[in-house]
Amino acid sequence: MGQGVVNPVFRLFFKFCLIVWSLCILYPLLWTVFSSLKDNQQFFLGKPWDLPKLPLLWSNFSFVWEKYNFGQNFMNSLLVTIVSTVFGVLLSATTAYVIARFTFRGNGLLYYSYLSYMMIPTFLGIIPLFFLLNDLHLTNNLFGLILVYMVTAVPFAVFVLVSFFKSLPSELEEAASIDGASHYGIFFRIMLPLAKPGLMSVAIITVLNIWNEYVFALVLINDPTKYTIPVAIAVMQGEMQYRTEWGPLFAALIISMGPTIIFYSIFQKQITGGITAGALKG
Repeated sequence: MGQGVVNPVFRLFFKFCLIVWSLCILYPLLWTVFSSLKDNQQFFLGKPWDLPKLPLLWSNFSFVWEKYNFGQNFMNSLLVTIVSTVFGVLLSATTAYVIARFTFRGNGLLYYSYLSYMMIPTFLGIIPLFFLLNDLHLTNNLFGLILVYMVTAVPFAVFVLVSFFKSLPSELEEAASIDGASHYGIFFRIMLPLAKPGLMSVAIITVLNIWNEYVFALVLINDPTKYTIPVAIAVMQGEMQYRTEWGPLFAALIISMGPTIIFYSIFQKQITGGITAGALKG
């Protein structure tokens, strides 16, 4: 009887906590949307949490897109994120497959070498990395930034994907090998599709990390036409403190958040499935 009373109460309390938590998450997002539709007068004469007055200033979005060259910065981030994620995940998958499915001298050393990179703080390697890329003439270059993002994404991806490849049955490899499939055929036709949940999880985390990355882009890029979105917003914030154009700044934030929200909405089922599969295999 006590359990029957406690369970409904607990479920009600749990739902209440979820509602409160959702409101805490949604409120800053809604406040940013409302702020992006205001003019300067509403910021300084009204209260910060007031709703925007009519007419809504949708022109803030076109203003920041054209006036501050935010369109070019957006395309820079899009290019860097897509290319880095595709090649970074592919490189990680091949590396993880070899470590997980092949036995050779130095296998464990190679695996733990990748894991050890995850223990090194980013700021500790930013200076030697800058001088290395500068000697290779890859600073102030989107290609150099893509290489950095690819390399930094590999260790964590290898850590996640090794467990996926180890969990796959070896009978599939043996059957494919008997049928005459090469190592490349086994990997691309059998193992890679079976590791799709892990690949999705790694790709999602990589996309979010690269899209929001600030330190490498700030240090390695100094041409405003090659800025990524995080650097462009930081520069824009510094300028708008003196120009008092807060509406366009919030509009830039909305534009920067748009791709991640759309990405999550499209791949919501894959995200949930990848995380669940990763938890079970871990």
